[in-house]
Amino acid sequence: MALTTEFTELFGVRHPIALAPMGGSAGGALTAAVSNGGGLGLLGSGNGDPDWLARELPIVTRNTDKPWGVGFQAWAIEVGAVERVLEHGPRAVMLSFGDPRPFAERVRASGTALIIQVTDLEEARQAVDVGADVIVAQGTEGGGHGARHGRSTLPFVPIVVDLVAPVPVLAAGGIADGRGVAAALALGAAGALIGTRFQATAEALVDPSIARSIVEGRGQDTSRSRVLDIARGSTWPSKYTARTLGHPFIDQWLGREADLAADSEARQQYREAVARGEVPPLPVWAGEAVDLITDLPGAADLVASLAAQAENALARAGRKRAEDRPDRSG
Repeated sequence: MALTTEFTELFGVRHPIALAPMGGSAGGALTAAVSNGGGLGLLGSGNGDPDWLARELPIVTRNTDKPWGVGFQAWAIEVGAVERVLEHGPRAVMLSFGDPRPFAERVRASGTALIIQVTDLEEARQAVDVGADVIVAQGTEGGGHGARHGRSTLPFVPIVVDLVAPVPVLAAGGIADGRGVAAALALGAAGALIGTRFQATAEALVDPSIARSIVEGRGQDTSRSRVLDIARGSTWPSKYTARTLGHPFIDQWLGREADLAADSEARQQYREAVARGEVPPLPVWAGEAVDLITDLPGAADLVASLAAQAENALARAGRKRAEDRPDRSG
């Protein structure tokens, strides 16, 4: 059976699967591959760095004629970054983590679909108010940044679905196989936005050591904190923490973020340890479903595999319901 939803119909894609626009690692090759595989590839522009965009945008446009888009961190960009991207004709622009209002009208006026990721109900209401065409409901199981005081994907998604109807919703957070996609659809979502699973693909812009860490990682080894943001001098808003795999500095400072922020010597020691190669220079962003990731496939093949798994899961669930239904023929 074909998994046709409001999302697939809106974008003209085959599968209800979107690539999370992971800052830096969702580059042009990965974006194009996901779109070619029948999903919606979203370029991970992050803060809208012009040099990065100048390098990665042409890779997308050269390698796919399917719908694709670009994602930004709303707290970190200026309108000029959005305008540069719109010149390349994306089908969608996604805004996450921050106030979308300074950019929403410019996106909508161009005829480009506006996707807004939300981490709480206040953000969901605001997304409706600014005219989002699609809303992503992100649960706290997801890798990378998310709500400091958020909700898990399972209870959060249906609440958002009901709140923002009829705007279609994508589920995000802890989805790494087709069963997760099927679960998202069962919760009322029109599809799934997937991040960590796509970091472990042939096209992802990650160091091979990071890809190996994801394949070998376990969900129990992840934690959500601001430790590495503080240590690295990152200016991420404090309401958004990051879920990563284990890191020596996290082990030392988890639960003591305020102490770390006040300790300039400790932060200097972190920088020196990175320079000496004693601790990894970058966090390994990873969600709780990392246990399900065991290989490094091509992203286009992965999209097809996820969709087939989702179809099978939904078919099995349908058969199970039929088998459990009482026989009233007599």
